[in-house]
Amino acid sequence: MTMPVVSLTNVTLAYNRHPAVHHVSGTLARGSLTAIAGPNGAGKSTLLRAIMGELKPAEGEIRRAMPSRDYGYLPQAADINRRFPVSVIDTVVTGAWKRAGAFGGIGRAERVKAAEALAAVGLEGFERRPIGSLSAGQFQRTLFARLLLQDAAVIILDEPFTAIDSRTTEDLIGIVQRWHGEGRTVVAVLHDHDQVRAHFPQTLLIARELIGWGRTDEVMTPDNLRRARALAERWDENAPVCAVAS
Repeated sequence: MTMPVVSLTNVTLAYNRHPAVHHVSGTLARGSLTAIAGPNGAGKSTLLRAIMGELKPAEGEIRRAMPSRDYGYLPQAADINRRFPVSVIDTVVTGAWKRAGAFGGIGRAERVKAAEALAAVGLEGFERRPIGSLSAGQFQRTLFARLLLQDAAVIILDEPFTAIDSRTTEDLIGIVQRWHGEGRTVVAVLHDHDQVRAHFPQTLLIARELIGWGRTDEVMTPDNLRRARALAERWDENAPVCAVAS
């Protein structure tokens, strides 16, 4: 049996001893394509941070089968400062840092690969533009190009299609499908249930606690979605860490 790339065992996550996510167990299989869905405030992004090792569980254990360099992470666009004076190409080449090392430097070969990645996402000729001049869709294409250059085995995306145009969404979903076809493991937080059903064969549905994790057609049922909404609406932010909403 192939070892999962990520395993969660009874994981509880908290901020300042207040609950965020309760008692989640499950695995991400190697080569799987998984959506993380749930209502606003359900703990989806918090769970991604924990999977990436940025947040330590208050209880339980998260095990990752590969070193950190094999995990690529795209945060929400709102979390990235686009006012920093950096060009598109310089943003993309940061995807090579884990290979080059902090002091390895980025050579011509990596810049050529970065230009090829930009062409692959439809931004050929944008190399010298400052990122602050880009539209939301163009900036998201730039971040996908950075992931292409990183060449990670596991790719984790936090709301990758939010606030971008339909053409860009279609193109980036195509890249996600390409990664899946190459045998990479892809996980994405999504709000659009139609996108989940159309493109993601596996779904983790969460509402502070796990509602379902498995085949999308078995998880994204009307009953499960109603339960997720009900749990999110009555969740007590001030509850003790281990109290589960009832």
